[in-house]
Amino acid sequence: MPMVASIHTEKENFMDIGCYLYRISPIIMEIHTTENYNYAIEEKRTTETRIATEVLASLSTNVEHAKELVRKCSNGTTAIMGKGLEIIIEQLEETIHNIGNNLSSMPSFTFQNNYAETVVTSLSKEMKNACFQSTHAQPYEVVAPAHVNQPTDMIGEIEGKSPTPPSRRNSKSRRSNSNKSDTPRLVDFLKGMHYSSEESETQSFTTLTSLAEYIEPLYETFFCPLTKRIMEDPVTIETGVTYERSAITEWFEKHNDDYEGVHCPTTGMRLQSKNLSTNLALKTTIKEWRERNEARRLRVAQTALSLAISEAMVLDAVGDLQVLCQTPHNREQMHNIGITKLLTKFLKHKDRKVRCKTLAILHTLAEDDHGKEIIANTKAIAATVKMLSSKNSSERHSSVSFLLELSKSKFLCEHIGMAAGSIFMLIRMKYNKNDDSSIAEEAGEILKNLEKFPKNIKYMAENGLLQPLLNQLIEGSWDTQMEMTDYLNELILEHDVQTYVTLEMSKGLLEIVHCSNSFLRKSVFKALVHISIHEQNIGTLLDAGIIPTIIEEMFTSKIHNEPTDVKEESASILANVLHSTEDPESIEINKHGDTMTSDYFICNLIRMLSYSIPSGMNVNLIKVLSYLSKQQHPFSRIASVLKETGTIQTVIEFLNSQHDDLIMVSAELLIKLSSHIGHTISERLCKTQEQPEGLVGRLESNNICVIKKNALALNLLAKLPHQNLTLNLALLQKDIVPIILQRISKIQKGETMTSSWTRSYLEGLVGTLLRFTSSLYDIDVLSMARQQNLTSVFTGLLIRNAGSEEVQRLAALGLENVSSESINLSMKPNEMIKQRKGKSFLCICFGMRQKGSQIRVCPIHRGECSSSRTFCLLEAGAIQGLVSCLESENGGVVEAALGAISTLLDERVDVERSVEILTEMDAVRRVLGVLGRHKEGGVWDKTLWVIDRVLVGRAERSANDISEDRILSRALISAFYQGNGRTSPVAERIMRQLNMLQASGEL
Repeated sequence: MPMVASIHTEKENFMDIGCYLYRISPIIMEIHTTENYNYAIEEKRTTETRIATEVLASLSTNVEHAKELVRKCSNGTTAIMGKGLEIIIEQLEETIHNIGNNLSSMPSFTFQNNYAETVVTSLSKEMKNACFQSTHAQPYEVVAPAHVNQPTDMIGEIEGKSPTPPSRRNSKSRRSNSNKSDTPRLVDFLKGMHYSSEESETQSFTTLTSLAEYIEPLYETFFCPLTKRIMEDPVTIETGVTYERSAITEWFEKHNDDYEGVHCPTTGMRLQSKNLSTNLALKTTIKEWRERNEARRLRVAQTALSLAISEAMVLDAVGDLQVLCQTPHNREQMHNIGITKLLTKFLKHKDRKVRCKTLAILHTLAEDDHGKEIIANTKAIAATVKMLSSKNSSERHSSVSFLLELSKSKFLCEHIGMAAGSIFMLIRMKYNKNDDSSIAEEAGEILKNLEKFPKNIKYMAENGLLQPLLNQLIEGSWDTQMEMTDYLNELILEHDVQTYVTLEMSKGLLEIVHCSNSFLRKSVFKALVHISIHEQNIGTLLDAGIIPTIIEEMFTSKIHNEPTDVKEESASILANVLHSTEDPESIEINKHGDTMTSDYFICNLIRMLSYSIPSGMNVNLIKVLSYLSKQQHPFSRIASVLKETGTIQTVIEFLNSQHDDLIMVSAELLIKLSSHIGHTISERLCKTQEQPEGLVGRLESNNICVIKKNALALNLLAKLPHQNLTLNLALLQKDIVPIILQRISKIQKGETMTSSWTRSYLEGLVGTLLRFTSSLYDIDVLSMARQQNLTSVFTGLLIRNAGSEEVQRLAALGLENVSSESINLSMKPNEMIKQRKGKSFLCICFGMRQKGSQIRVCPIHRGECSSSRTFCLLEAGAIQGLVSCLESENGGVVEAALGAISTLLDERVDVERSVEILTEMDAVRRVLGVLGRHKEGGVWDKTLWVIDRVLVGRAERSANDISEDRILSRALISAFYQGNGRTSPVAERIMRQLNMLQASGEL
């Protein structure tokens, strides 16, 4: 412990030495730069100049010597203890005395004013009388320097407490402070030393505020005899003594009623007058002293923060700055010398006390525009926003208060809003009931201020605070309203906030719709379109009354007098609503009780299609009609009105539009209508320019990519009535079939880029090809079918990997159609003989040989057949493919395959030979298996018909298979009792034939 006490004493000695060195540096600089000194040199005042130069040289030498001695003690490589330390301190004391002598020898002409000379004289006396004691066994009281007779210390002045008596202040403060800290403080810097971690545990130094008194000398005349504090407004009474105005006034009031009258508090003399005279000279001197002293203190604090050797040093520095920043002059100085910017770095300090004090200082510094401008160019706002989430309420409160001050500037409102998480945290604090009410109130004020910057309103809306956005939409200026609607449209594109926006703003948006600002109305309608895209928002929009509003906009306003873009948005909203509504009949569109399925609504929609309006609006109108077509009643009405008014022609002409969307929705609607008015559509299509070949389009390259538009166009051709000869001949005349076959081949070979629409496109191609098989009675169509060998084409498409199940179904239907004509096209043997005889006569006449004189007869059609000329399924090898299709799980494919097989069991063909061929291909067993896998009515009808015809063929093997099939027995009973008019007689006929075969012993 004695050793520790000794170290404390030596450190305090070095602290005093460091303070002297710190105070002497600016004096040397001032002398070097003084105008009087430079003038003396210029005028060659040799004697005075020589003396001043010699004093300065000696002064500089002594200062450097003192610094060198201090560096020896601060060297951490070797410890200096005992006698060595005592010697160094003695040398330092002698050097300080020499510096004091140098200062006292300085000629008076080198000082610019009397105050500077007074300061140097005072410091000279202190240094000449300085005394430093040293011991290595026990602590010594430090002998106070000469300036200890100054009447007060700065801590007392700052804190408003009575100052420590001058004679005791220095030694008492050191002893008391020696027990308060064990880390390096600001004096480490002042004395130019840095201690190792081991030494720091025993160090103890005075605080920054107590060191401040060393920076500028004080005079007893600065202090009021009554308050013992430095005076602010010194006044002199008739005895010549100066007091603080408020203190002497209070004294007079207190002793006004004394019997002997009022006396001077200092001299005791009785006063004849209570007049107070302002001591302007002293007041000016004190003011100048304060400014110089506080300027030096600011520099010391700035240096301390720059070094930031310890938390204690930083706390001392920010504590002193917290006091100094109270005056406007000091705040401006802090801005100018960089303290304001430096402080912002301490918002990230690990010590919460440092952060809170820094926030308090910055709060004060931000009260002027200069401070706000400096803070804006730092990362202070981002750091403060992070502190909003602190668990400490005082830190949160300090952060909110600081941001509130900053938010008073519109420029800084942008910075606050852009800080990550700022608005989210402020909204949460505003509505957090568990937090301090004052914090919530200030957070609300900040958010209100942030509304000055429009983009912050968007950020608030994104975080759930929509009221500012709605307020600006309704009450803002024209420019603001437009900007807010743009924000709204951006906001609702984000799916996460759409539902909340819809709930909070639907009614408010509908109110804006009725305003006179057409541009604002357009923007609001756009927002409503985006909201209506998502199904979960439709209910809210309907509750808000959106349908009557948009119906009025569409039907009541005159097209030629109102901007059509608003009508286009209205149609888009209407289409979105219908897309998400299962029961349009329940939605009323006006006060008269009309609904979306009423004639009023349908007729007005179709009437609007006849106007020359933007393609986008036509797209939505057709979408509405398509959605309504899902229900039978409005569908029939739509088809009827379109046909009667001739508007169907308008829809067909949309197929030639330059807008793909319009082409696609028109094709979709026409596909739906083809079941009702398909022939009308076909006839009108043939009369339309560039149609129907436009639906097929051109093969643009060898590696085309199929898109939705291509697929829908081909499917429209495939869905229109196949029996319409006008359309079929129109396609034939445009030489469409070779293009179709070429594209089918390219798709099968993989020469086209695969897309999600490739399969649908292939189905459209095959369906279009299928339609020609319904017009084989026409000579031109028949010629084309033979030339292109459609039987082989359809046979190739029966293979599963050639396309989809729908392609298989269409191919089977095509084979059924062409095979139905085979019996008519097959040449009978007698006709063949006559033709051969004619050919033989020609051969004899012209000396030609007749090849293949043997006649080959088709066992099924009992004539000459071929795949291309008579479309014979046997010659085309299609029977095996059709039999394989019976194994499909798709009822449509099975039904189509059965239809094609049925053509081989017709009454006009050789049924027995057909049954034999089918039996050889295991067709009968597979037909029986169909009954167990499929329950569709059409499949059962054709299956039973085929079985009936097989029994007619009298094939023993097939008859045994039929009679032993248990599923067939149950199916026959069910069909007999529950079947329709076609199935029941067939089932009865099968059962009779089976009974007859059993009775005859053939089974």
